Amino acid sequence: MPDVSTSLLLDHFVTALRTGVRPVAVWAHGSLAGGDYQEGRSDLDLIAVLDGPVTQDLRGHLRRLHRDLRATHPLAARLHCGYLDRGRLTDADLPHPAWAHERLMDRPVTPVTRRELHAFGRVFQGPGPVDLLPPVDAAELRDFLVRDQRDYWRPAVDRAELWRRDIWVDLGLLTHARAAVALREGRLITKGEALTVLAGAGAPAEVVADIRERRYGKAELHESRGEGAGGARKDEAHEGWLGRRAALTRDHLAPAIDALVAAYR
Repeated sequence: MPDVSTSLLLDHFVTALRTGVRPVAVWAHGSLAGGDYQEGRSDLDLIAVLDGPVTQDLRGHLRRLHRDLRATHPLAARLHCGYLDRGRLTDADLPHPAWAHERLMDRPVTPVTRRELHAFGRVFQGPGPVDLLPPVDAAELRDFLVRDQRDYWRPAVDRAELWRRDIWVDLGLLTHARAAVALREGRLITKGEALTVLAGAGAPAEVVADIRERRYGKAELHESRGEGAGGARKDEAHEGWLGRRAALTRDHLAPAIDALVAAYR
């Protein structure tokens, strides 16, 4: 179950939607629905189904709603919500308005998200995903996963500058492990389960441990490295680790993605 701060944020958000947007349904997917949620570290992934398209006026309302929420709840920076027109749910490639990373964008609700919603989506309001969303068959899921690894993640591995950042290391490795299990076994796993898969698949142990500590450990999320000579030495060591971690991650992912694509294309 989410902690108190998360529950308060979700209650506030769903109430605000009911008042100003009046959605047909509100669902959660991702770690919030799958039992792997870590407050302050995990995103809150939500879907609101509307009884019509998102007009320009409604876009303005949604921006204000999310910015007001951010001013009241620090965790709202991690709240992402896609807004789907009930009449346009069948096409998984169709982009829908979505609030994510503190801005409104347009992006599709992927076959992975749709499969998550069917498998373990959490319902906050209205009918459940199985009542509104068409199911995702094995071929559609496979094609998406292979395409995502081949066309998005594999070219990204060649961009060395990206992999000094935590988010690229974490998502690159975890997404690959989750895709491999989904392709091999037809089931979706959590990020926590993906860490175990990575450990058994030859991923660099020190990088897996680093991800596990940042996601599940008790260390502060934003640790100060201090000032003066001691701080400088700590900064230098940290920079060295970021470079080593990036190289280890890229060296593992490049052949792993190539092998996965070759096996399932």
